[in-house]
Amino acid sequence: MRISTLTGPDLERALPELARLRIEVFRAYPYLYDGSLDYEQSYLASFAEATDSIAVVAENDHGRIVGCATGSALEGHNEEFGEPFRARGIDAARIFYCGESVLDPSFRGRGIGHAFFDAREAHARARGYCSSAFCAVVRPDNHPLKPADYSPLEPFWKKRGYRKAEGLIATFHWKDIDQADETAHPMQFWIREFD
Repeated sequence: MRISTLTGPDLERALPELARLRIEVFRAYPYLYDGSLDYEQSYLASFAEATDSIAVVAENDHGRIVGCATGSALEGHNEEFGEPFRARGIDAARIFYCGESVLDPSFRGRGIGHAFFDAREAHARARGYCSSAFCAVVRPDNHPLKPADYSPLEPFWKKRGYRKAEGLIATFHWKDIDQADETAHPMQFWIREFD
């Protein structure tokens, strides 16, 4: 397993593989995302142009990307990300946004998730950000597609020093795998202040 950090042209070359991986991993609960390659490549291309953008990738022994975590400045990447902060008078320019972390299920439990956060947080600190934040979809506990063996990530996030930012919720639209059309999804923000 190899973990590497991609920026600039290296990041742009990896976008098709990252798009594929996002579609595969986000189909599972809790996201249940029914995505398309065209949308993903467009979204990731926009992300790659964002201020201080970074992707941390995990490759298996054959050089195939099996995991990815992204990050960029919170401001200027996507207006929906910064809006809940601006609405509360929080200076979003001082916050680094940790985007998605996606990892092939067969590679979980090996410390890769920690490596993803370590690299993004180091990148953010080196560029003068005061904190990092991410958001996660909120689903009801009794959701019909929730697997019986689902293990929530909140304990992992808390161990990393993140706290739920009560009231900081964004809304994003996407098509779930069991729906005919896009629907609104609440996304709860979690924040970690840097020392």
